[in-house]
Amino acid sequence: MQRAAQRDDRAQQDQRAKRLRRALVCAAAVPAVLITAACSSDSGDSKAKSGEETTRSADGGSQPSASASPTVRAAAYQKLPEACSVVSKKTLTDLVPEGSKSGKKGSSDDPSSRASCAWDSLDNNGVKGSQFRWLNVALLRFDSDATRGAADEQAHAYYSQQVKDAQSVDGAKNVKVVPLSGTGAEASTVRYDLKKKEGLFKQQTVVARVENVVVTLDYNGAGLAGEKTPDADDLAKDAQKALKEVVAAVSSANGGSGGSDSGSAGSGSTGSASPSGSASKSASKAPSKSSSSSASPSKSAAKKS
Repeated sequence: MQRAAQRDDRAQQDQRAKRLRRALVCAAAVPAVLITAACSSDSGDSKAKSGEETTRSADGGSQPSASASPTVRAAAYQKLPEACSVVSKKTLTDLVPEGSKSGKKGSSDDPSSRASCAWDSLDNNGVKGSQFRWLNVALLRFDSDATRGAADEQAHAYYSQQVKDAQSVDGAKNVKVVPLSGTGAEASTVRYDLKKKEGLFKQQTVVARVENVVVTLDYNGAGLAGEKTPDADDLAKDAQKALKEVVAAVSSANGGSGGSDSGSAGSGSTGSASPSGSASKSASKAPSKSSSSSASPSKSAAKKS
């Protein structure tokens, strides 16, 4: 009986020990489950938040927008006046008295970008000699272009090249450059003497830029067959007077008052246009090369002198 009671006690103790071990195992397992659940919950929240942020980024337009195409300021002047009408009849009578009514219009494949006109005058006094005068006006207009730049900057480069070319004519002597004020945005007179077999020619080349148009006016005179050589100062004054009329005509043709242009020179131009080049025919086309030969003062003045 005693042994049976002892066995019952041991059996009960063994059962209690097993139940205690199971309880301890379960108790230990609960925190692990909670931790795992908590980690899973945090991971899900993080992914959800990340997804929300991605959605917000897409909806909010955080992606950088495409950059706008480069643009240049538009050309101020869109057309040119009739070249043979840019100098008044009175001025023509003073400068080329024997040829004031016989202006020769230069050829051009695009009159809106390039135009010219020339006048010859020979006052023949027989054995006493003759007085010769020659006047030529050339106008070139530039268009703005994304590749070549703003029209006025192109015109500034061409203006600078025209002044430079006028100083480098073969055989020119006593070359002088005189800046002019009150005529377009910028203007200069290039003066020199040119000795030819016919006589001594006094050349005046005046160049002006009015917005995106360059005006080149050549005026020279000579006393032939023993006639007195004309005064260079007088020729210069006449040429500058005619230049102002041309500049006013350009402005008037584009709806302006015909007064002096006060625009500034294009500071961004570093290149220079060729004297034989021409204004751009359109924003997408290269300048035409078929301009009249009179567009270059260096060449035309030397030929007529």
